[in-house]
Amino acid sequence: MKNKKTLVLGASTKPERYAFKAINLLVEKGHSVLAIGQNTGEVAGIKIYTKAIPLKNIDTVSLYLNPLRQRDYYNYIVEAKPKRVIFNPGSENPEFYQLLELNNIKAEVACTLVLLTTNQY
Repeated sequence: MKNKKTLVLGASTKPERYAFKAINLLVEKGHSVLAIGQNTGEVAGIKIYTKAIPLKNIDTVSLYLNPLRQRDYYNYIVEAKPKRVIFNPGSENPEFYQLLELNNIKAEVACTLVLLTTNQY
């Protein structure tokens, strides 16, 4: 399996949150993970940052932010040049899809957890 360096945006230390579950599963499946959320903390040994951190060689950005909160990250994500951005349920954002496509970044409306559990990640 290929390690896909993933940024989880909207990370949370709350076990009931899907972002929390995604970080755990990504780590379990051997992917390197970076996490940015509203509050600092740690999930599965991954530190959660509260502001933008330098990104290099990011394969996937997994979004757990509503469209309004995504706006602050448009340029940050585009400049990181990930291969794809996964819009998890609740984060769908047609405005951002267009911006990503203009920059040759794939916008994927999917669920990171489903992709990981069905080996489609």
